[in-house]
Amino acid sequence: MGINRRDFLKGSALSTTALLVPRFLQAFGTNLGTEQHKKLVVIQLSGGNDGLNTVVPWNNDLYHRARPGLGLKQKDLIPADEEVAFHKNLYDFASLFDNGEVSILNSIGYPNPNRSHFRSMDIWHTGSDSDEYLTSGWVGRFLDNHCQGLPNSNAHALEINDSLSLAMKGHTVKGLALQSLEMLYRTTKHPYLQALSHQEEHHHQQADYLYKTLRATTESAEYLFEKTTTYRSRVEYPDNELGKQLQQVAQLINANAVTQVYYVSLSGFDTHAGQKWMQGRLLKQYSEAVSAFVDDLKMGNRFDDTLIMTFSEFGRRVKQNARGGTDHGAANNLFLIGGKLKKPGFYNAMPDLSDLDDGDIKYQIDFRQVYATLIEKWLGHESSLILNKEFDLLKELIS
Repeated sequence: MGINRRDFLKGSALSTTALLVPRFLQAFGTNLGTEQHKKLVVIQLSGGNDGLNTVVPWNNDLYHRARPGLGLKQKDLIPADEEVAFHKNLYDFASLFDNGEVSILNSIGYPNPNRSHFRSMDIWHTGSDSDEYLTSGWVGRFLDNHCQGLPNSNAHALEINDSLSLAMKGHTVKGLALQSLEMLYRTTKHPYLQALSHQEEHHHQQADYLYKTLRATTESAEYLFEKTTTYRSRVEYPDNELGKQLQQVAQLINANAVTQVYYVSLSGFDTHAGQKWMQGRLLKQYSEAVSAFVDDLKMGNRFDDTLIMTFSEFGRRVKQNARGGTDHGAANNLFLIGGKLKKPGFYNAMPDLSDLDDGDIKYQIDFRQVYATLIEKWLGHESSLILNKEFDLLKELIS
């Protein structure tokens, strides 16, 4: 016997679970089949990572004058060249750099920068101007333009999180967010939710939307979970949240899932006080997790068609504060990791510490130039349709 709308909306624990399924947000289909295609993995360092103590101008007197206590000394660093070094906890990341698998883009930002976490992150997520407010994200608009109208069977953009970032939300198509693929799969396999997912369409608009969302989520969860059973990693990942997230991503990429954009994050970079210990711990987690991820992709022969972008919503002030930390700043560095970089190493010059904007690093490259280059040169689509305007592409960045 079928389940009617009243049964669907009744206040049981399971119906509550069903009603919350839109948290995971609807997935959507793709006609890419099993064809291998390029992957983009976005790593967000949330809170505003201090770029100057990550990629360090250790031989610059202005750096040490601005940071008499916070500035890193030679013993705390891994030299990249005579002028620049990496934080010592980026040991594995530095090895990738030495292998020609990292491109460091300096002074990335946008005009009239905003120092609010929430607003600056919205700007990065949507690709907007600083005085422009958008309700869709740059990845979401990519999905709107290239997935709309396809069957809602497979997830084409996936965020390893319990809620979906604005970056992944389109006007009509949204990515799929999940903390654990196995947990989502087992939840959707409950008999009650299985029965709901097979209900016929209803004339009641809200109920019909929920049925369709549940059905699409169930189909995507089953597809992705079955994909993960075809590949088991032999790489040992660090026991931290970013490591767990990237391990799930590697499983899907190596299993040749159709998902093209993956989104993960590492939080805790708002280092107003006690920065040395806090940032060092997080950079170690990042470095070890990314190194394991790269090893996994290489073992699956997928590193050359995967590009990893790491960003933070802003950098920190050049001058240290009185609490052993740094306050919200502006431009920052951005990392690209991959096997098809045209210009590995330092893509452009380090920031000029003698020419600041009210104590902040001036931006030299608009972050939307990076997006436009990735959209056109990596994902193979017209960037102006997604970013709502044209931006100059970065030359000699990726193949």
